[in-house]
Amino acid sequence: MSAPLREDNPLLTVRDLTVRFDTEDGIVNAVSDLSYDLFAGETLAIMGESGSGKSVSAQALMGLVPMPPGRIEKGSISFVGQELVGLEENDWTNLRGEEIAMIFQDPLTSLNPVFPVGWQIGETFRLHRTIGRREAMRKAAELMDRVGIPNAGKRARQFPHQFSGGMRQRLMIAMALALEPKILIADEPTTALDVTVQAQIMDLLADLQRDTGMALILITHDLGVVASVADRVLVMYAGRAVETGRAGDFYARPGHPYAQGLMGSVPRLLSDTDRLLPIPGHPPSVVQLPTGCSFHPRCALADDHCRTSRPDLTVYGDGSRQVACFKAETPAALRNQP
Repeated sequence: MSAPLREDNPLLTVRDLTVRFDTEDGIVNAVSDLSYDLFAGETLAIMGESGSGKSVSAQALMGLVPMPPGRIEKGSISFVGQELVGLEENDWTNLRGEEIAMIFQDPLTSLNPVFPVGWQIGETFRLHRTIGRREAMRKAAELMDRVGIPNAGKRARQFPHQFSGGMRQRLMIAMALALEPKILIADEPTTALDVTVQAQIMDLLADLQRDTGMALILITHDLGVVASVADRVLVMYAGRAVETGRAGDFYARPGHPYAQGLMGSVPRLLSDTDRLLPIPGHPPSVVQLPTGCSFHPRCALADDHCRTSRPDLTVYGDGSRQVACFKAETPAALRNQP
């Protein structure tokens, strides 16, 4: 991957991250050679279809890849200069929540049904701040109020099943923000929520970013959500990054055929076309990936070169983006180089 697009030091640097899983069907190539930087205060959206490696890459950032059957085969994850690959579990315990926190996909399964929600949020303070239960419950209620849960003092004593889906998502955000982490990873934070609640959740995250300066990694397949909040995007396909760059540039003119397909399958109110243009075919098996470019079986532009050689991320457009495609355009200055 070419040099970062910004000159200030990133909070997080991921280089050539490769994650594999050993299964009865073979080796699952979950993430391959993934590289990106994350800067303080920005929102990086990681997009792609289900199975593209988005969630596994986030689990690797949190030290949550189950080993075995999973393993980080190679690569580096550096948080403000500290290497996270190979970190001991005791060190991870101090890092999770304190520096890097995560909102998981399904808030109902992530919350313990037999404990009050305030107790569960307060547990973070008890473990990391060694305070008493009463003080932890008070802080939990303050967090619940901060994320927009009404009558927080009373509701902190209620159980997860007594909250709606949107409120449970707010509880997960409160839990993740308890220790004011520098990085928040939100894995499909608006899945199964109605449009109004989606907007409320994303506005809440944006407000918290402005208040605390934290960086946000937003993992999603919802291009509408990404358009409203992201500073930069990273598109994944079959475990690899196929396009990365500024969000505005991406939406104005996506470079990779897969990214173009994603944009073409989104309905638009003012569109002249009567039908959406879905991407043909299905995502490949991550146990047996196609040769060459993994997208070539679904790509109308693919030729023999695409079928036999795998493209690397290459500078695209005005130089602010990188695209892994032999058919993508390159700046005239680069095309004219010998």
